[in-house]
Amino acid sequence: MPSDTKAEKNGKKRAAKARPRWARRGLGKFAYDWLVPLAVAFAVLTPLRSSLADWHDVPSGSMRPTILEGDRIWVNKLAFGLRVPFTHTWVATWDAPDRGDIVTLASPADGTRLVKRIVGLPGDVVAMAGNRLTINGEALEYRVVDEGVLEPVPGQAASVHALHVQETLGGVNHMLTIVPTAQSAHTFEAMTIPAGRYLVLGDNRDLSGDSRVFGLVEAAAIEGRVGGVAFSLDPGRMYWPRFERWGLRLR
Repeated sequence: MPSDTKAEKNGKKRAAKARPRWARRGLGKFAYDWLVPLAVAFAVLTPLRSSLADWHDVPSGSMRPTILEGDRIWVNKLAFGLRVPFTHTWVATWDAPDRGDIVTLASPADGTRLVKRIVGLPGDVVAMAGNRLTINGEALEYRVVDEGVLEPVPGQAASVHALHVQETLGGVNHMLTIVPTAQSAHTFEAMTIPAGRYLVLGDNRDLSGDSRVFGLVEAAAIEGRVGGVAFSLDPGRMYWPRFERWGLRLR
């Protein structure tokens, strides 16, 4: 192979001299070549994830059957507006969460990131009786799709019998998991959602900690709209890929 030309050799010498003295050999050279670029990439990408788009692992089953444990979901953080990175302060807003949206939010109880579905909007009058919602005086439509579901219970080895039920919310059909034997807040009296607040519920209605537990959610606590599943690994099968869920859009 041809050797380097004199100009190329001079260029390499100038590049080497341009480095700080500590970065010319040994651990310093390794840090300069690898750690510094990684640190720069981290410094750039972290604010972008905070304000523009992000992806999250789902460790719990509170949104079954829509979202499963082991799903990695992607979130559009520009869906409702632009925030100052790492804060809940809006730079600008251009939309608001809609009924039926799946969103990520900071729990009013302890700030933990949660994934829930928007059910009640500001000004709505919402009631629930036996897991059946009524919004603004109109009862939602429900249809049992599968009665033979075995639902895992968090913290327990055993599973329970459940139903998969189709709910029509905001004109869109989506699936719920209902556990008839669970002791849950499946009934509450009509409430009016005040301005700037939202009522959120999990699709696993009887095994979800949501607004029935921690109350209504402020608009500022809602981080973004969930668009779909980036990829999914099954924790019950040694994290074997669930290829059928990769790229799955959620609604």
